[in-house]
Amino acid sequence: FTIQPNQARVLILFGDYKGTVRDEGFHWANPFLSRSAGTTVDAESGKNVPISTKVSLRARTYNGEHLKVNDKCGNPIEIAEDVIVWRVENTAKALFDVDDYNTYVHTQSETALRHVATTYAYDQMPGEPEGEITLRSNIEEVSEALKEELAVRLEKAGVVIDDARLTHLAYAPEIAQAMLRRQQAEAVIAARKKIVEGAVSMVDMAVKEMAA
Repeated sequence: FTIQPNQARVLILFGDYKGTVRDEGFHWANPFLSRSAGTTVDAESGKNVPISTKVSLRARTYNGEHLKVNDKCGNPIEIAEDVIVWRVENTAKALFDVDDYNTYVHTQSETALRHVATTYAYDQMPGEPEGEITLRSNIEEVSEALKEELAVRLEKAGVVIDDARLTHLAYAPEIAQAMLRRQQAEAVIAARKKIVEGAVSMVDMAVKEMAA
């Protein structure tokens, strides 16, 4: 059999896992080695199809769909992970610990995204401690949390995550206008507070000048 760059071949002898060949080139092997690692259900046809013992080790991307979830404060939001970069590291786990590692990656990616979205608030809410991580203001931190969540969930399938990014984040349409008005009101209050602070500072400076 032949192995191409960034490809691996799992060796199975009468149902017993014998190891994985990762070196590219032409190899001789026991002729009784199996060419499949069991069967899986094809998503389109619904039929059982053999799982090839050849596994690609190349980096792959998964474009996540837009999900509608509630954030930490219960506000409905729309969130999506535009791309997850992943690759198979442990071929034995990928073939034998899960039915279909591709489907497993897609399902767990959605689950992890939902969990991360409910962990943080969309934006800083009144009464909340300053500096708290939010989905809107701390995209880098949230993306890193998503990456760590995926790494834990996909370790069972022998998959590692190279990168995970959030690219879409918005309030759900039914509350978007109300939240926009709230943000505008907060901006007006902040501006007025700044004006008052400036006026008080000027008066204080004038009093100090007169006292001198």
